[in-house]
Amino acid sequence: MQQAATISRFTVPVTVAAIVVDLDGTMLHTAPELCEAANRMLRDIDYAPVSQELLASYIGNGISWLVKRALTGDMHATPDAALYDHALPIFEKHYTELLLDSKPFGSVIAGLDAIKAAGFHMGCITNKVERYTLPLLKGVGLAKYFDIVLAGDTLPEKKPHPMPLLHAAKFFNIPIQQLLLVGDSLSDTVAARAAGCPVFCVPYGYNHGEPVETLELDAVIKDLTGVLPLIKRV
Repeated sequence: MQQAATISRFTVPVTVAAIVVDLDGTMLHTAPELCEAANRMLRDIDYAPVSQELLASYIGNGISWLVKRALTGDMHATPDAALYDHALPIFEKHYTELLLDSKPFGSVIAGLDAIKAAGFHMGCITNKVERYTLPLLKGVGLAKYFDIVLAGDTLPEKKPHPMPLLHAAKFFNIPIQQLLLVGDSLSDTVAARAAGCPVFCVPYGYNHGEPVETLELDAVIKDLTGVLPLIKRV
């Protein structure tokens, strides 16, 4: 495994050999289905529902944390272990039923098509577990764009740990500095900085309700069509 190195901001246009893209909040608008599954779970265990706005602010660190936050109403609290163990499979049942209702954000397909046409290899790196990630990518027609998919449980660590990015760079056989991450959150920017690769963020995703402009990133792009003007080939 390559060694991580903390790198300061990159200057655009960034020299890139491959691009990896986050899933929830970057390519797919999954918040409605995640929030609905969480509220169905709460209903089934006789808990009060939570607003979609609040639940959406909990998205970004995987389903386990979403369930914990929904149960406690707190970004950092941990629920009773027995309650969590009871609630999680209920959430999973409901989310499985709703999974393929998620839709790509506007211009995602156009952006992916343009990146592919320009000859860049692409990967998907997400904190969503594999049993949801792979069917979702296939079901919405995005799987064909990616040479590698790293889900939240593919490796021993997930974002914000740098391991998935370092693994992707090794897979593409490129220096980590030539791997661009496109994401939407603090988790993405922390992972990129720890790995030592450039990172662009879209402003419409799930960054716990905070604007991405405050993050340590290299560019804010309106959508995936904004990638190509800010990069150059190796």
